[in-house]
Amino acid sequence: MVERKNKKTEKKKSNSKEKVKILAVGDIHGDKELVKRLAKKAEKENVDLVVLAGDISHNDNTENLIGPFVKAKKHVLLVPGNHDSPAVVDFLSRVYYKVQNLNGYYFIDGDLGIFGAGGADIGVNTIGEKDMFQLLKRSNDKLSGLKRKIMVTHMHPKGSLSEFSGIEGSKSIRKAIDEFKPDVLINAHIHEAGGIEEIIGKTKVINVSRKEKIVEI
Repeated sequence: MVERKNKKTEKKKSNSKEKVKILAVGDIHGDKELVKRLAKKAEKENVDLVVLAGDISHNDNTENLIGPFVKAKKHVLLVPGNHDSPAVVDFLSRVYYKVQNLNGYYFIDGDLGIFGAGGADIGVNTIGEKDMFQLLKRSNDKLSGLKRKIMVTHMHPKGSLSEFSGIEGSKSIRKAIDEFKPDVLINAHIHEAGGIEEIIGKTKVINVSRKEKIVEI
């Protein structure tokens, strides 16, 4: 994977202390009504960014799943889940001007950097631990010197509270937390864990799943 930034969605703020407001959610699984509601909420809350933490489509059908956010004039950052093919998510980032694939890539807004990697150890989009870590490392390396960082993954980290589900978390995501020390990790994957927040090291870990969260940083 060759890392790249998407210049069309990279923003710079003149005031580096200004907070960025984000609407984060995951596991949409083709739910168009959920997307309509979230797009309205994004407008009402006047968020700067929408972050989709994977499992966006249903059988790779993405009709009316991104458009409502774009129509609301919101920048959308997304990673593929284990039910999204990477090709479909990359396609979405090329079709829509304000949509960026974070899978191994990065986004910069003032002194805030956002980077990520999608997939999981099961499903259509299976990724190994080594590859997962390399995607995160390559994109994080481009954010050197920034004061604030958000990491976005689909899967949860090893040792997180989301493991109550019986599904072990990713060792590579946990390693990325320990080494890169992002301020926030946004993940999904475990539906029953939606809404769980915890602190791992110095990182606030938020499992959004289908329970959207407004994050300000």
